[in-house]
Amino acid sequence: MKQFFLFTTAFIGFLANPGFSQPNRVMDFFPEGTKLHGNIPYSNDTLKKHLLDIYLPPNASAKVPLVIWVHGGGWLVNDKYADMGYMKQTIAEIINQGYALASIDHRWSSQAPFPAQVIDINAGISFLYDQAEEYGFDTDRFALMGFSSGGHLASMVGLSRNDEIDSFFMSEPTKSFKIKAVIDFYGPMDLTLFPGAIDPKSPESLLIGATPIQRPDLAKIASPITYIDKNDPPFLIIHGEKDESVDPRHSQLLSSWLTLKGVPNELIIVPNAPHFGQIFDSNEVRIKVMEFLKKELK
Repeated sequence: MKQFFLFTTAFIGFLANPGFSQPNRVMDFFPEGTKLHGNIPYSNDTLKKHLLDIYLPPNASAKVPLVIWVHGGGWLVNDKYADMGYMKQTIAEIINQGYALASIDHRWSSQAPFPAQVIDINAGISFLYDQAEEYGFDTDRFALMGFSSGGHLASMVGLSRNDEIDSFFMSEPTKSFKIKAVIDFYGPMDLTLFPGAIDPKSPESLLIGATPIQRPDLAKIASPITYIDKNDPPFLIIHGEKDESVDPRHSQLLSSWLTLKGVPNELIIVPNAPHFGQIFDSNEVRIKVMEFLKKELK
């Protein structure tokens, strides 16, 4: 473990599914020439939370690696555009370096309790895997990137994938995909670590339908560290030193468990950084993110 302190061409719109009219609010963040396939249903239903967006690099001449974006919001709010607003330079670099990016929306805990959110992310990835030929993805080079609760979900999916947990999947989607790497930005890793773990109105309690302290069995099932084993993908873990929403101990615990199991990982504690914001789009962090993607998706 290392720890550091620190369309046809470019549409200014989107290739929207005609059944949905949700506008894309973030296209301006992407480099000119980025090709967008927007509001794609991934689950054979009409739920607005079961949509994803695909952003393809311009002029790709071969199959491209894919970065799968999982938004934050305490499992209670936000959508597939969230967290992009303060990560603009990282997004641009991902596309400019020849990666595709897909952002998957998922149901909120107020709409469906855990594991609905993991089921949704797995369903979205299954769709991307099954449609890889159409969009030009290299199915051997899929990485997850999640923020806050999205970091939790990205880690859940990345760590549990090799455990073949049927309850984390819908009945139809393929389970053949593999995750080569995970980038976790300040995601919760053990639900019992939260100060609000005894509060029935806390986000983590609403996620599992009970307080983590009263139902440690449910909290364990919904905590990424439960699924760590030696066969898990490499992790890049990034957390703010002054995070008051998700204590850095979550990321430190994740890194320690990964290290004990022999899983390559790197923990970056960003000096004086809060829970989220443009500080995570700094040159120092962005360089680490791109080096990690280059190494693991080569």
